[in-house]
Parts: sequence; structure tokens; C-alpha cells
Amino acid sequence: MCSPSTAGTAKPTVFIDNARVRVTEWRFPKRGDNTGWHKHDYDYVVVPLFDGFLEIVDASGNVTKAALKPGVPYAREAGVEHDVINGNDFECAFIETELLEPRGA
Repeated sequence: MCSPSTAGTAKPTVFIDNARVRVTEWRFPKRGDNTGWHKHDYDYVVVPLFDGFLEIVDASGNVTKAALKPGVPYAREAGVEHDVINGNDFECAFIETELLEPRGA
């Protein structure tokens, strides 16, 4: 994830950061904790570590409630702009893997 343009309250922990991938755990200790507004510079894959919801605020201000299941990944392409918010009454986390090499490299 690129550096957020607004500070969030979720806690990032980078596990791997090399020329090919960056793997970060994003932990949201309580409801309302968020990543902060940001734009993704790279394609990425997210693997949820919980059963619950995240609220996704897009560039237009629309809020989507995304249902997530532990271990069920999803992928997005570079350019996504959003803020990600814990919509649960419990701590939640996900692993984000950014693909730092261009497609076809």
C-alpha cells in the first residue's frame, strides 16, 4: 500500500519487503479503526484473517460493506483509491501482498 495521504488508526506490520513483493499485516483493534485515505501504486492481493466486515469508502464517498471470510483472498489492480474501516465490534486483520514488479516482468 502506498503511504496513506491521511493518517489512519490501523496498525501495519511489514513482514516482507523486497524487489518483488511487499507483505503487510493490517490490524484494526476496534470498530472504526481505519487505514487512512490512500491510493494503491501496485496490483495487490488481500487475505482476510477474520470472519466479518470491512467498510470501504471510495473516491466518490460511497461506502461498501464488504463481507470477508478467513483465508478467502481477493485481488485488485493498481490505482484503487479508498479508506478501509473496521465495521466489526472486534479486532480484525488482513494480510496484503503488493506485487511490486510490473506485469510480464
